[in-house]
Amino acid sequence: MSTVSHVRRRAPSRSTGRSSTIAAALSFLWPGLGQWYARRNREALIFAIPVLVVLLLVLMWLAFGSLFDLLVPAFALTFLLIVVADAAWRIGSGFHAAWVTGGRDAFGQRATGATLAILTGVVVISHLWASSVAWSLYQAPGRIFVPIAVGPTPAPSSGLASPSGGLAPTPGVTPPPRGARINILLTGIDSSSTRTHALNDTLIVVSVDPTTGTAAMVSFPRDIARFQEPDGTVFRGKINELMTYAGNHPKEYPNGGLSTLVDEVGYLLGVPIHYYASVDLEGFSKLIDAVGGVTVDNPKAINDPGYGGWTNGHPVGFHLSAGVHHLDGQTALAYARSRKGAGDNDFTRARRQQQILLALRARLTDPAILPQLPSIIDAASRTIRTNFPQDRIAEMLDVGSKITSDDAVRRVVLGPPYAKNPPPGTPGGYQLIIDMDRLAKLSIDLFGVDSRYTTATH
Repeated sequence: MSTVSHVRRRAPSRSTGRSSTIAAALSFLWPGLGQWYARRNREALIFAIPVLVVLLLVLMWLAFGSLFDLLVPAFALTFLLIVVADAAWRIGSGFHAAWVTGGRDAFGQRATGATLAILTGVVVISHLWASSVAWSLYQAPGRIFVPIAVGPTPAPSSGLASPSGGLAPTPGVTPPPRGARINILLTGIDSSSTRTHALNDTLIVVSVDPTTGTAAMVSFPRDIARFQEPDGTVFRGKINELMTYAGNHPKEYPNGGLSTLVDEVGYLLGVPIHYYASVDLEGFSKLIDAVGGVTVDNPKAINDPGYGGWTNGHPVGFHLSAGVHHLDGQTALAYARSRKGAGDNDFTRARRQQQILLALRARLTDPAILPQLPSIIDAASRTIRTNFPQDRIAEMLDVGSKITSDDAVRRVVLGPPYAKNPPPGTPGGYQLIIDMDRLAKLSIDLFGVDSRYTTATH
């Protein structure tokens, strides 16, 4: 008679299973904690130190960096790789902690297995979200930073001295050297599906001087008309129509609509415009909402019963009391567009537009908006187009960090005395004619030797 011996594997004890579960949970919380709990100090240090180094780097970035750093492709890609590595590291640390505590038998414990499965799912889901944010950040510059070839500025045939000083500035082709003044044209394009053209109702030149840590914002009212072009001819329409007109008349303006506008603004202001950034005004309100709104100090009450720029069902009219207000996207857009209230005009509107931009800058540099990054990225990629080079983003961020307050930004609107109404009876409706002598003096005052008018006066 043969005998059959039954060998029964010893089931792991409850205490071993409990220890494995605790160790796994601790290492998911912070890699290395589970190993320390299991008194495997060497392994604990191996798992804990890399995460500690990353944490210290993140804290240093939060203290001294800017959220805009994430728009630098190399930075965003590094962030993505760190997120993926952190996920793998935490999962690996959790499983390792369970193994060193209970061996193979630990994975047969129902509690340990469930804990590992749940925590792995939590890590995967949270890090997938972070990875999607990082990947969006990496891709966003490709949608926002759209290079264009901006044509040269020909010398004028008569009248004003060439603001290029005999040179031919070609924004996007001959960028300013590092450390030199950077001039950017911000244009708000008011367009919609019901229009066959776009109007540049917002034209603001932002000039940043890296050596002094100061900046200037110069707004061109949309009704500036009958201005001289770089070739000496006179454009009879208004400046907010120039881009569309140039785009529809390629024989007259072979460089295209936006390039012509960029070139013209630089010609008038007396400094080359190196880059542009165009913002769709409807999308701008979504960007304001994405950052959680902006705070402004309204200098005087606004009462514009005829304002009809709402796109969310608001009734006609815009009213806002004087004082500090936190504005959502639609209200901020109304604040920037309203101009027909009592005591308001295109000049007060331009000043409010500058105010909104500074308020948005303050909001974007606030680390508290970090959770809103996905929606901010999406709104920005749908709203902003610029030819600013991606490889100079970090430099520009460093320059911007030196501008520590709004007081370091000089704001000018080219209304009176820099532009005045033409004589009564002049055809073309309401217009503003630039006083070029005053504008030249302002240019020298703002930009010093960087102004091309400086050489024209000597």
